[in-house]
Amino acid sequence: MAVETLGHLLALHVTPANTDDRAEIGRIVKAIQAETVRASKSPSVDQGYAGDKPAAAAAEHGIALEVIKLSEAKRGFVLLLRRWVVERSFAWATRFRRLIKDYEQCAQTLADLHLIAFACIMLKKVAYSLLVPNSL
Repeated sequence: MAVETLGHLLALHVTPANTDDRAEIGRIVKAIQAETVRASKSPSVDQGYAGDKPAAAAAEHGIALEVIKLSEAKRGFVLLLRRWVVERSFAWATRFRRLIKDYEQCAQTLADLHLIAFACIMLKKVAYSLLVPNSL
């Protein structure tokens, strides 16, 4: 899942559980560029995307990944820069009953349900902003 800074869905790619996420970084980067007019040149990713292969796959599309790492001396809760945006989006998606667990057999059905959920989230924000001025 790729989201922008406000948490709105940019691109989504559903893979089987036995597929490595790092192997699919090229596909999600391509989807982000197809959906956005001005693509990010250095998107933030977590440590799961560290390494040469994901960096090379993203570099094919002209993007340099910025890996957000945990601090060496971690004690208690540490807020990771910009990672909370994606985690918040996952939390928003779990408010929809069908997205709490992986019930779906088909990956495309799961992707479509995510699109419906994020469309509902965005519509709710727009409706709220119309009722309460200067809320966005």
